[in-house]
Amino acid sequence: MNPSAKQASDKAAEGRVTKVRATKRRAPAATAPKTAKKPKARTKPPAAARRGTKTAKILAMLRRPTGASLPEIRKAAGWQAHSVRGFLSGAVKKKMGLHIDSVARDDGERVYRLASK
Repeated sequence: MNPSAKQASDKAAEGRVTKVRATKRRAPAATAPKTAKKPKARTKPPAAARRGTKTAKILAMLRRPTGASLPEIRKAAGWQAHSVRGFLSGAVKKKMGLHIDSVARDDGERVYRLASK
């Protein structure tokens, strides 16, 4: 062991010497700007609902010329009002890609129906 190494080890044992970083600090890497996500393109038409399901029942009600009111849909599905509205916006509009017309009747009740293309 050379004398300078012995001195360094003695000082390190006393707690007076700290390790020296051997590498230089690097400049922070340039980050690419974040971009908004693009919606996925639909390659095939949305699948039809299976017969006898709640989705099929609600779609049949929405296809009627008179449409379906919120209480009618709630009764048919057994859901809460917020669940019906979530289903219409999430499953029907977004996932199936169908357009829904929402019209307020004279009595103040809102009626939903599938929009004609």
